[in-house]
Amino acid sequence: MKASMVLSLIGYLVVPSDTAVLGRCVVAKKLHEGGLSDFEGYSLENWVCLAYFESKFNPMAVYENSRGDFIGYGLFQIRNHDWCDHGRNRCHMSCSALLNPDLKRTIECAKIIVKGKRGMGAWPSWTLNCQHSDTLARWLDGCKL
Repeated sequence: MKASMVLSLIGYLVVPSDTAVLGRCVVAKKLHEGGLSDFEGYSLENWVCLAYFESKFNPMAVYENSRGDFIGYGLFQIRNHDWCDHGRNRCHMSCSALLNPDLKRTIECAKIIVKGKRGMGAWPSWTLNCQHSDTLARWLDGCKL
């Protein structure tokens, strides 16, 4: 009993209180409401899988790769060099707009990206973790859309 109480306290102290990480089903619902279910032929499960492997469902994640040649923004880690205002700006938005937990601008930009010739292959993590997965259905398990 004491050990579980101590572990609970440690867990409470380690997790920052202002984290923006969304639950899996919250992400699924927002992506569904944003029109990504079967968008360009990709199932909602693919999009939720991508969100997990890109940001662990953190819509405010910012990642600079080790070589420094790009920075990824938001839930889908949309890269600055092509898609937002620190590069070619093909999504016609600021990179900071991709960090909003409401996901509207993120979804808008993701739709532009996936319409390109590479589709979801534009995200290497999707190709590695989601594209040929036979367990995609698990990403929506228990979610009420």
